Amino acid sequence: MTFDQFQAAIRTLNLRDRATLEEIKVRHRILVKRFHPDSGEKNPKKIREINEAYSLLMTYCRNYRFSLSREEFYEQDLKERLRLQFGQEPF
Repeated sequence: MTFDQFQAAIRTLNLRDRATLEEIKVRHRILVKRFHPDSGEKNPKKIREINEAYSLLMTYCRNYRFSLSREEFYEQDLKERLRLQFGQEPF
């Protein structure tokens, strides 16, 4: 996969720069439902494009090396980062 293919898949599923695995799956389901042959917007070419984009992103996610560092943990968990920064003081 090239970076251009990766970016095209992100655009096809209309995802932001940061998306969870669940968000990718939900977006795929929404688009497949919308362009399914039994729906009002029949578009076999579009549904193939959506499925290919989803497959590419799932391959990327399966092979992604997650950072298990302290910094990444606090970046991902805002509540815990704020607790670390401000302690137990009420806001």
